[in-house]
Amino acid sequence: MIRFLSVMLLCIAVNSFAQEAKLEKGKWTVISDSTLAKVEKIGYPGKTAGVTVDPANGNVFMVVPDNGMWLSTDHGETFARVDDKKIGGRTETGYALNFDPAGKRLMCFMIYGSSALTTDGGKTWTASKTSHLDFGAVDWHATGKVFLSFRHENKDLLTLSTDEGQTWTDLQPGFSHLGVVSDKILLASKKKGILRSTDGGQTWTEVSDITPTARVSIVRDGTIYWASAKGLLTSKDEGKTWEVLAGSPPCVFGPYFGKTATEMMLVNKEGFHESTDGGKNWKPIAPLPDTFTVGPVGPNYAWDPQANILYASSMGKDTLRFVR
Repeated sequence: MIRFLSVMLLCIAVNSFAQEAKLEKGKWTVISDSTLAKVEKIGYPGKTAGVTVDPANGNVFMVVPDNGMWLSTDHGETFARVDDKKIGGRTETGYALNFDPAGKRLMCFMIYGSSALTTDGGKTWTASKTSHLDFGAVDWHATGKVFLSFRHENKDLLTLSTDEGQTWTDLQPGFSHLGVVSDKILLASKKKGILRSTDGGQTWTEVSDITPTARVSIVRDGTIYWASAKGLLTSKDEGKTWEVLAGSPPCVFGPYFGKTATEMMLVNKEGFHESTDGGKNWKPIAPLPDTFTVGPVGPNYAWDPQANILYASSMGKDTLRFVR
C-alpha cells in the first residue's frame, strides 16, 4: 500500500511538473512548431502569419499561410483548422485580424486569399465577396456589419462594405490609416493627422494634427482609441475631437482590453504595458520576443486577460506565448 501511494504521488508530481513546464512563465516560447509539422505545404513566407485571441474565452486563433485559420482552446498547446477553407493567403500586419472587443466575432482581412467573418467564435465562417485586403476596421460597437479596408497594392484605395462584406464600394486612394464609427462616419489618415467623414467617405475634414501609429482605431464603450507616438489618443464624440490620454506611453499596437475598459494593454518597441485603472497608471510587463518589432508590416500581438498570457506572431515566423 505504501509503495502504491508513493507511485501515485510520484505520478502527480511528474504531471504537475510537465504542466508547469508547458506553461513556463516569464519567457517567450514557441507554440506553433507541432502544428506546422502536420501541414504538408505552407505558403509564402512560411511558418505563421498572424495571431489573435477571443477576449470572451481566451481561445487562440493562428494563421498558417495558404492553410487558413487554426484554433486552440488550450492556450496554444494544440491547434486545429476551423475556417472550413473560407480563409486563404496570409496577413501581413497585426491590424488585419479584427476581433470584437466583446468577443466571439472576428473579421479576417486577408491578402492573396479569401477574407472571412465568424460571429460565433470560429464555429462557422462567411467569406467576403472581395478580398486582397491589407487590414480593416469594423463597427463592432454598433451593427457589426460595416467594414472599412484597403485594397492591397492598389494605391491605398479605401473600400467600404455595409453588409458584412457581401458588397463593397471603392472610395478614394491615398490613405494610410482607417477607423469606423458608422456607415456614414468614417475615420482615416493620409500619413498626416486624422481625417473624418460624415458622408460615407465622399468628403473628409481634418480633426486632429496628430498622426496615429496604429493603422486601425478601436471603439470600446463609446470611446474611440487610437495608438500614437504621443500616447493613446481618445475621442468621446465620435471622432470630432481628440486628446492624448494623460500618462499613457507612446504606442503602436492596442489597446487590447480585459474584462472591462479599465484593463488595457499597449505595445511599443519596449514591449507590453498594462493599465488596470483606465489608463491612469501604466507598468511594463513583458519585452517583445527576440527579432520582433513594432513596424506596420509583420508583427501581430494579442492578450488573453483571463489567463494572463501574451501572444506574438509575425509573417514568416513562429507563433509564441508569454505566460505571466
